Amino acid sequence: MRPALSRLRSTRSAALLALALTAAGAGAVASPQTAHASVTRIRLGSSSDVSRTSWSGPAFTFNGDGAVVPATAAKAIAAITGGSGSIDVTVLADSASTGTSQTPECDVFMGLSGVNSCTTDVVTSAADGNSSQVNTDVRNAEFVYFAGGNQCVYASWKGTALQASVQSVVAKGGGSGGGSAGHHINSSVVYDACTSSTDSATALANPYDSSVTFTTGMFAWPNYADTINDSHFVTRDRMGRTMAFVARAVKDGLTTSGKAWGVGVEQGGGSLFLDKNGLATLSGADAYVVLGDHQPEQAVPGRPLTYSNFKIWHLTAGQTFDFKNRPTCGYYTRSVTNGTPDANLYSGTSVTDCSGGGGGTGTGSSYTETEPNDGTGTANDITGLTYPATVTGSMRSTSDRDYYRLSLTSGQTATVTCTIPSAYDADLYFLNASGSTLTRSVNDGKGVGESLSWTATGSGTYYADLEAYSGSGSATYSCRVTKS
Repeated sequence: MRPALSRLRSTRSAALLALALTAAGAGAVASPQTAHASVTRIRLGSSSDVSRTSWSGPAFTFNGDGAVVPATAAKAIAAITGGSGSIDVTVLADSASTGTSQTPECDVFMGLSGVNSCTTDVVTSAADGNSSQVNTDVRNAEFVYFAGGNQCVYASWKGTALQASVQSVVAKGGGSGGGSAGHHINSSVVYDACTSSTDSATALANPYDSSVTFTTGMFAWPNYADTINDSHFVTRDRMGRTMAFVARAVKDGLTTSGKAWGVGVEQGGGSLFLDKNGLATLSGADAYVVLGDHQPEQAVPGRPLTYSNFKIWHLTAGQTFDFKNRPTCGYYTRSVTNGTPDANLYSGTSVTDCSGGGGGTGTGSSYTETEPNDGTGTANDITGLTYPATVTGSMRSTSDRDYYRLSLTSGQTATVTCTIPSAYDADLYFLNASGSTLTRSVNDGKGVGESLSWTATGSGTYYADLEAYSGSGSATYSCRVTKS
């Protein structure tokens, strides 16, 4: 849906050109195409494209609804520019906005640092995927954002010049992203909804229902193979249909590995930022990764799905998922039997400990700090992570304090080891539930690491606190937290 920041599956009206020209009079550039009459173009910002020989991406953003999420969009811009300069953005939409603004996505992008221009191209048909102006806009951009709407229209651009143009942006170190339908089109297996949009009950009752259709071969982004994206995930109860999508992909050989990963992102600000190394970091509302790693027990036309032990990772804001080195631990499992899924699909206790016991050399969860977390009352909660866990953040000011809440049982030992960048000196404290210091590590010097251990004498809540001592900056610290 795209009223204002979302997108409706609406047809263009005769008033669209007039609206575009009105926007042009307000400082935008409207360029309706003559050779492709169903394409409408509105450009905001500079009329000249950025000229630069190299970029530092690729980077991607995958959103649970159509709205641009500033937090992850800013990360993508910084990743692509390498922290300096600016980029041009092109928004691709399948229909005109029905809100007060004709360019809701570009309105957000233009409010972010590092954006030179943002062009909205409304492209309503497969034939318009060969529009020279649209392809020029895309190839000159460093980031392409697919608006919410109808992913079947986006899938129809497969085989047109536009498919290759978007691929060229990523290949040069730029990026791609989108929300809702725009999230769907960015996975390697696309649920295209070309006949109708399915729901969980329908897809589980018959995974080969006419509403369950796919497009493959559209995009193959680095480190993101064998994925099927889904959106509006919890609100519209789409876990069941994603399970059906995953089972179909495995059964029909739509993936290259014999496995399939569903990636469901919740609406209302949920957004995954995927960096060039394949590490996805979640902002806002929750996300889920759903793995099918074996053939379904039953997936045939006209019969309900049976599939045992989907592996599900539940991500909350600040948590990460490594798509390059995909984890083999930290998940809970849920099954579907004759079309009926287990209870509590959206929550569960991990059946595997990534460390094989809480300490040692395993690879557990990762977590990126979210502000504010400057005291025990606003501490980031890392109690649900699998250990050993890695926590990252930065000392944004000389008075910054980053608190993390965890739990220990009586006799359990927590060890926290922090690597500190050369931009600042930070000290490490370990506190009890009332905020009193139990032990600390206060080595002198910028870039000098800190490490401490504490054995709990009673079960309960504890806090790790990293505090700026001198210096500050955006450079990232990394703390490894183990339990033994």
